[in-house]
Amino acid sequence: MSFVKQVIVVALIGATALAGYAAFDTWFNGSRGSEEARAARGPATIAVEVADAKAQTIERSFDAVGSTRARRSVEIVPLASGRITELFFEAGQKIEAGAPLLTLDDDIEAADVKEAEAKLREAELALERARSLHQSNTVTAATVDSLTAARVTAEAELERARRRFADRTVRAPFSGIAGLRRIDLGARADDQTVITTLDDLSSVEVEFGLPETAFGEVKSGLPVFARSAAFPDKTFSGEIIAIDSRIDPASRAFKVRASIPNEDFVLPAGMFMTLSVVLDQRIGVMVPEEAVMVEGDGAYLFVAEGETARRRAVQLGQRQRGAVEISKGLADGEAVIVRGVQRLRDGSQIRIVEDADDSKAAADADGIG
Repeated sequence: MSFVKQVIVVALIGATALAGYAAFDTWFNGSRGSEEARAARGPATIAVEVADAKAQTIERSFDAVGSTRARRSVEIVPLASGRITELFFEAGQKIEAGAPLLTLDDDIEAADVKEAEAKLREAELALERARSLHQSNTVTAATVDSLTAARVTAEAELERARRRFADRTVRAPFSGIAGLRRIDLGARADDQTVITTLDDLSSVEVEFGLPETAFGEVKSGLPVFARSAAFPDKTFSGEIIAIDSRIDPASRAFKVRASIPNEDFVLPAGMFMTLSVVLDQRIGVMVPEEAVMVEGDGAYLFVAEGETARRRAVQLGQRQRGAVEISKGLADGEAVIVRGVQRLRDGSQIRIVEDADDSKAAADADGIG
């Protein structure tokens, strides 16, 4: 290689080394300056959203489903046969106990009552004459006894005639709501003909099943809360009135019957309902579920103390509709962090964002999940 080429190669190597040193020096000093600048600014703050721990009523309950049934319900049928001459009710009408619902033709029965009344009057007069004559020994005592028996027989005949006449009118056995008419005026009915139904809806009963694990805790008088799709904004309150003495070996459940007041008669028989049986109630400190983190066998959350996040080990209790009970480790009113907890450490500096939308935007900007 010529001397000139050697000089050129050496010059290129030297220039390359000089450029590399300059680049390294620039990177090293710039990185150290950035770290010094960050150190001067202090630790980065993390945007979070907080919620106050609240003391609330906690219910321990079982959920179930069932259908309503009337407190009392019967199918109305006549006690006799005949042609319907009058109908006194309309479908959905409230009927008082003892009110007439319909009448059957009763001409023959009315005549039978009059005939029985006449026979009784005749028997009474004959007995009176016999008693008067017996005092003068004109009539024997046997005759008086025979006429006494005849009067008793006549009384019984009259009672039967009156009962047959009364059976021509069908009356409500109790107060309730009449169902649809199943027969028309003028039709012939007998003791197999269903005229209508009568439901006592002053209260309704719901029968449902509960798991056998609740058998020792369910007692008569426990509160029950029921809801129906027909009334989505209304909750009906009642109580348990009866508990079955047997557990089904197949389903491992037992039957329970609850009564729900229905003074305004809005609940019909046969309506499907969801129920909640409250076993007990107590006061507990509740926080949103998203505030709680689980680690191994324990759980913890972060409490906002001013602008600092403090990690707090807690014990969990019952979960209830998006919230969890903190049975130990947290007091009512303390502010717990519910958003932005993924980047937090004990002692992290935080910036509390009041609005949920602002919190989400800040979390996205800071890279918070």
